[in-house]
Amino acid sequence: MAENNRSLKERILEIFTGSDGLVSVAVVLLGFLAGTILILAVGRNPMDMYFSLIQVVSGWYIRWDPAQEVWITRFNGRYIGEWIVMSLPLILCGFSIAFAARTGLFNIGAEGQYVVGLTAAQFFAFYGPPVPVLHWVVAILAAVAAGAIWGGLVGFLKARFSVSEVVATIMMNYIAYYGSRYCTMRIPGTNTYQTPPFPLTSRLSSPLLESLTNGSRLNYGFYLTIGAIFFFWIVMGKTGLGYSLRATGFNKEAARYGGISVNASITTAMAISGAFAGLAGAVVSLGLFPAGRVLAVQDGYGFDGIAVALVGNSTAWGTALAGLLFGMLKSAQPLMQSRQIPKEITSIIMGLVVVFISLRAGVRIIIDWQMKEKARKGKVAE
Repeated sequence: MAENNRSLKERILEIFTGSDGLVSVAVVLLGFLAGTILILAVGRNPMDMYFSLIQVVSGWYIRWDPAQEVWITRFNGRYIGEWIVMSLPLILCGFSIAFAARTGLFNIGAEGQYVVGLTAAQFFAFYGPPVPVLHWVVAILAAVAAGAIWGGLVGFLKARFSVSEVVATIMMNYIAYYGSRYCTMRIPGTNTYQTPPFPLTSRLSSPLLESLTNGSRLNYGFYLTIGAIFFFWIVMGKTGLGYSLRATGFNKEAARYGGISVNASITTAMAISGAFAGLAGAVVSLGLFPAGRVLAVQDGYGFDGIAVALVGNSTAWGTALAGLLFGMLKSAQPLMQSRQIPKEITSIIMGLVVVFISLRAGVRIIIDWQMKEKARKGKVAE
């Protein structure tokens, strides 16, 4: 019996400490399984949810017509474009959380950094040089710089005065939100909800991408996000800076003993995290809307980024795939409603995926504690 119990614990340990990617895939499948059961519980056909998801990622509308006993299919590439557009800020805000997490920091402030980047992009859209390409490039750089400063300030407070980054970023989210409202309403011609239209030279619109996706809002933010993916992957995994940041995240004291400037690593990590979120703000503002917005509520991309990074295991490619997954679920909501499926099902699936991922961490803690207790009792018995 003891041998059987021991082998069972070993199997559990192997599962929960094995491949992070496989566990992420498993919890996503569990989330969809739970969503399927919920749809059956409300008396709907789960296949309508899956057909909606297929339509989002492939552009193909598929439906069975019982009257004619035929499958009805048609293609519209616009759905693919809108799926990618929805995913871009989720990926970038996920990177904001993930980059800090690799350095042992919990960046709850991606939403505030996103708002600061969005606001900076809007200002430079109106006051930047009205030169094609140069105009939106300057606005993007301003948004990235604003997000980096906003995040770097938290990193400095953490490194210099040991201020909790969780508390600091939560407080700065509200400062960014209300500060954005106040500053944006100072732009001439702005009413209580939007500014005048952006100059065309400041927009991220891409005629090529729009034509390829049948008039979707897919824009140059697509290329910027691909660049961000490679930047995260190369910096964190292939450079000395990434090594310093990862070493700081594993063990600050060991990193300091090894000659790494822990304070500089913390500040740098938070600055780069803020830059990712600031870029997300610019991509949304200049890519999706014809005019600037006076934010009535927070967009929530920064908070969704926490779940994206968690599911993506804080890696470049994992977070990118998780962002595409969450973007798919969000984009499918109106299609599901048109098929009489409650759109809240997708939110439940996303929530359950995060819960299952969190349970994995809890199981790891329990197993580690049990193993330490067993080792301690063995020493006492000796």
